[in-house]
Amino acid sequence: MNIYALKSGTLNQIKELPFKLEREIQSIFEQNLNTVMGLELVKSEFSIKNRRIDTLAYDQQSKAFIIIEYKKDKNISVVDQGFTYLSLMLENIADFIIEYNESLKRQLTRDEVDWSQTRVVFVSTSFTENQKLATNFKDIAIELWEVKRFENQTVSITPIKKSKSAESIKPLTQQNNKLKAVQDEIKVYTEDDHLTKPTDEIKELYDLLRNRIIALADDIEVIPQKMYIAFRKDKKNFTYLHLQKKNIKIWLNAKWGEIEEPKGIAYDVSNKGHYGYGDYEIDMSNDSQLEYILSLMKETLMKYA
Repeated sequence: MNIYALKSGTLNQIKELPFKLEREIQSIFEQNLNTVMGLELVKSEFSIKNRRIDTLAYDQQSKAFIIIEYKKDKNISVVDQGFTYLSLMLENIADFIIEYNESLKRQLTRDEVDWSQTRVVFVSTSFTENQKLATNFKDIAIELWEVKRFENQTVSITPIKKSKSAESIKPLTQQNNKLKAVQDEIKVYTEDDHLTKPTDEIKELYDLLRNRIIALADDIEVIPQKMYIAFRKDKKNFTYLHLQKKNIKIWLNAKWGEIEEPKGIAYDVSNKGHYGYGDYEIDMSNDSQLEYILSLMKETLMKYA
């Protein structure tokens, strides 16, 4: 990727300023973890069972630990190393809880953590095609992020997205007991997981709603989780969908009273248990209120702009 500065109509290329040490990359991420990844820093250089995790983070939205490793070595097997870290966590759950509570002065319990949502993130200035292909599975809990620094104090950070035709890794893990044990515990949810129970009519309604939501603004991400599908902008979820057999439950991530809702189709669930976050709950079974619901989502989204 070439970056240019435009001055008086002329493009001047801004040269890349390579990182000399992995520690430089680690420092940038740890100091800006919430901005870059929407995560909370738990511990830098977390040592456990003679292994060292570069950065231990926590995702408040998925209620899961995230392990981050920084690499300049192009020859490592990110899959083997990723599964090793996932296995390490599953075998030492108590240590992760203790570190979280001691570092952040909180009282997190093991039951509050969704261990199935743990993932490993590798950060590097570049990855080989083999490394990218090795992680191109829709249900692998390993992510690759590329980072580059340039002469004008600009930093680019790019998650490597999996292809739409990515297959499941499960057939490849069945012959290896260690890999199978991890894969059985760690679950990467996809939209397909949420489309098994709804009727065909609700599936079509979801497709329509989904496409309209991601058209509300640039770079909206679709984040399937265990109990809902979240829609995220700038690392913040603004709406959640829970697909049921004959309807879609929607939650808007706003405190009750923050969103103008003159038609009164939303319920106040501020004192009621529900999936996702936010006090506004809407039941949607057809597209008769589509435009109005989208306007409420747009207003919720603007809260984060």
